[in-house]
Parts: sequence; structure tokens; C-alpha cells
Amino acid sequence: MKLVENPPAGIWAKSHWLNRMSLRELVAAYFQHHAIRVYLALAAVAVGVAIWSPPTLAGGLAAAGFAVGVFSLVWYVLHRFVLHGKWMWKSKLLSPTWKRIHYDHHQDPNSLEVLLGAPWTTLPTLMVFTIVPGFLIAGIGGAAIGFAAGLLATAFNEFCHCIQHLSYKPKNKWLADMKARHMAHHFHDETGNFGITDFSWDRLFGTFYERAARPTKGPSVFNLGYTDDVAARYPYVAELSGGIAKGHPRRRDDHRKAA
Repeated sequence: MKLVENPPAGIWAKSHWLNRMSLRELVAAYFQHHAIRVYLALAAVAVGVAIWSPPTLAGGLAAAGFAVGVFSLVWYVLHRFVLHGKWMWKSKLLSPTWKRIHYDHHQDPNSLEVLLGAPWTTLPTLMVFTIVPGFLIAGIGGAAIGFAAGLLATAFNEFCHCIQHLSYKPKNKWLADMKARHMAHHFHDETGNFGITDFSWDRLFGTFYERAARPTKGPSVFNLGYTDDVAARYPYVAELSGGIAKGHPRRRDDHRKAA
């Protein structure tokens, strides 16, 4: 069972697998995904509000700077303590959300359908950490500028995340290093490298690692700790998933495609 926000249409009437897509195909699918269109449309509206009620230059820059600056910290905290926390699967109410926003992604890392975040999970957090501080900094215009900056940071973060899972080797060293660290998070040890575009918080809080520094693969890298024993006590995610997938995600994916 998958939570689908809107019925798929157009290019999204079929599934997209990043290990079988070109960069051109990714760009086409990315800009036609409903979540990205929602973020960009809301950013345009927010810019319009800022034009209608403009903040001072200093206030606008401060609101935008705060939104972008706090974005990576909020993402780090959410990724480490919520998405990789071991508490949401214990709740029948919260299990479907945890399954949709992260378990499915680690089970099928190449599935673009579950990689892109759902607006109903991202927008509330964005509003709290961009609109409220922006308003306190520079009124209505500051709130609008802060929200627009947060939305554009989200869209950028999502695209970089897509690139990290695409069968594509970035030529840019920053992108290549970013991809290597995220791939280690997915396929070697998920207890570190929680950043997507910014790993400074990993460095600060001691969760950053280079793969060579951890020679042994983490035991829960593919299941996030949701094992058969856990499922026996908290079966909600397993019931929604039709069981617990075993083994390397890429091999499971290849087997499913061949079937």
C-alpha cells in the first residue's frame, strides 16, 4: 500500500527508476512532479506578496538568510531523529507516514516516486521555520521572502537528492563528494551522513564519516532497524508493505523488473 497524494497523470502515469534514467529524463520528470510544481508555484506567490508588501532590503536579506541557514539544520534534525528514529513504526497512526517518507525510500532508493517528498509532510515544517521567523524579522514581506527562500531551498535539495541516486557521475567535485557520502548512508552505514547538500552539521555532531573509516557495513543499513523481530511486535509497516523486504535494494529491484 502506498499513500498517493494525487492520481498520477502525464509523465507520472508510470514509475521512474533513477538507475535507468538519463539526466535529461530526470529533469523532465522532476519539473512535472506535482510536489515540485507546488513548491515553485507557492514560491512565486510568496514573491508576489513580498512585492505587494516589500520589506526593507536588510530585513528581506535577513529573512531569506535565516530561512536558508536554518534549512540544513532542520533537515539534519528531522533526518536523524525522525526519519531514522525508532518510534514512529510503533504507532499505528504514524506508521503509514514513516513508511511513505523514509522506509520506502531506503527499500527502493532508485524509485523517484518515493524519493521526492510529499507537500503535506514538508510544507508544515517549512511554514513554521520560515514564515514565523520571517514575520518577526521583517513583517509580512519578511515572512513571504523567508517562505520563498525555504521553498526554493527545498526544491534545490530535492534535485540534488535525485542526482545522488541517478546513474550519473557528477563532474563537479562538490556534487561528487556529496553523492559519495549519501551513497554510503544508503548502502554502507545509515547511522551517519544525514546531510543531503550540507554535511557541516554531521561534522559538528559527530555523525560525519568517510566510507574508508567504517570498514564494516552497518547491520541495519537496508531495513533501518525494522527487522522481523520488531515487526512481530509492531506489525503496522510490514502489513502496509506486504512483508519485510530482504537483501540489497538493487538486487530486489532487478529481480522485480525481471519478473
